[in-house]
Amino acid sequence: MNLREIRLKFRTGAWLEAAFTEDGEANGLRWRLSDSGERFALTLDASEETELEVVRAEFSYLFGRKDMLFLNGYQSWTDSREHSVNGRMHDVSGLPSALLDRYAFDRYGDYNFVKYGKRRGELHGFSYAYIRRGTQFELFGSLAEESGFTVIRFDTNRNTVVLEKDCRGHHFTGVYPVFDLAVLRGDEEDVFDRYFALLGTPRPRGGRIRGYTSWYNLYENISEASVEADLAGFAAAETPPDVFQIDDGYETAVGDWLSVDPVKFPHGLKPLTEKIRGAGMTAGLWLAPFAAEKDSALVREHPDWLLRDAEGEPVVGGSNWSGFYGLDIYNEAFRAYLREVFDTVTGEWGFRFVKLDFLYAACIVPRRDKTRARVMFDAMRLLRELCGDAWILGCGVPLAPAFGLVDYCRIGCDVSLTWNDEIYMRLMHRERISTKHSVMNTIYRRELDGRAFRNDPDVFLLREDNLGLTAGQKRILATVNALFGGVLFTSDDVSKYTGDSRRVYEEISALERTDCLGVDYANRVVTVTYRLNGRIERLHIPT
Repeated sequence: MNLREIRLKFRTGAWLEAAFTEDGEANGLRWRLSDSGERFALTLDASEETELEVVRAEFSYLFGRKDMLFLNGYQSWTDSREHSVNGRMHDVSGLPSALLDRYAFDRYGDYNFVKYGKRRGELHGFSYAYIRRGTQFELFGSLAEESGFTVIRFDTNRNTVVLEKDCRGHHFTGVYPVFDLAVLRGDEEDVFDRYFALLGTPRPRGGRIRGYTSWYNLYENISEASVEADLAGFAAAETPPDVFQIDDGYETAVGDWLSVDPVKFPHGLKPLTEKIRGAGMTAGLWLAPFAAEKDSALVREHPDWLLRDAEGEPVVGGSNWSGFYGLDIYNEAFRAYLREVFDTVTGEWGFRFVKLDFLYAACIVPRRDKTRARVMFDAMRLLRELCGDAWILGCGVPLAPAFGLVDYCRIGCDVSLTWNDEIYMRLMHRERISTKHSVMNTIYRRELDGRAFRNDPDVFLLREDNLGLTAGQKRILATVNALFGGVLFTSDDVSKYTGDSRRVYEEISALERTDCLGVDYANRVVTVTYRLNGRIERLHIPT
């Protein structure tokens, strides 16, 4: 990989563009390069306040016809898998503007601040990427994400690798570390071990956990009675889960976390945590701390807590619930409210495991003096502080800011009750619900498990009712989750498993990542080879 050119667009007074391949200076801005072939760095040093528009480094790279390319997607739910050299990614530009205005599909991903390639072979991702030739990997890993997300682009038509900093509109004075990219070559385990050693990410403190979540059966239609019934079912199971999680639906509105629905939960949540602990399980609770739905009391009573864009308008985060806004993590009153929430949840109520969702809502727009990545890093550190030693499962979050700060993290989209949703939904955003996409993400983000955090691949489902997956699809989902996940959650009552469901459940209970013997891609099919009870098994998964 050879440097072709670096481009800057900045201003201290008037806008200025510069193109260079060596150290230099202009209008009070100095740039310093370091390029050993295995590590590339660019640092800016401004003597006065400077605004950035573009920072882009282009390298030549000769792609091979059989190369497989992986580029990490923007956040947990973003479709992230290996592509062939003529692969492509779709954005939301083809959707009618009225649909985008109504459902805010463009807010879930990177569509508003990253330009998507229009041709096959034009691919991009965030923070890390690799090129695989057989069993050999060439990993491109950013070591400077806190200063701004690094967008990595592969263009197999032009034979280029491009780095772009997400820093448009960023103002700074003094030293600004733009790029610090490690280029590591070797086998899969070697390159990822070295990358996380360079990052200095501590190994996750948590082991593999089994769990139950109320979401993928009843969804928001939960109640005190339904939770107690589910809990009774697990009390009869041979092996109860480690974590019993109450998901969305207990609160009167998203954002109003201390307002428990008095009809659904007339006795509140504390008595339930006591029953969960009494059954030998850790009590878990779902929250979305940086989101508030439009119909919430928080939005009505505290409009000053809302995240706002450059025009002062509230920032819409998506169309879930009644639609929701992002919240300003730098607002001191909001931070005080979050502290009260977590003190209550983890202290008074007794939940020692929290699933924190829709976290990207904190960084949908950057600040004048903080990039999106800086905001997200600050947000994750805030959550770690507020949660103390309670276990955190992050979800809906750009991954690099979560490295080492959460114990468990979702690495794919939500599982659906069908394999790949309706045909029209496949035209939507890359963060949509899809069991197929969830499985692919679990396979291709497998290297993060045990290095960045323990991977949460979302649930497996083996039940017979309220489910549209075939027997084969259930087995694929359950087996992939067991092989590559650090979290093995379900929304089934496992005590009711019979026949094939019981057999598959017993099989996955014995699987570990070390049982995986290989992952291969050919003819639009991913094949996972693994060892089960001393025999070789293969899963064939159409992409």
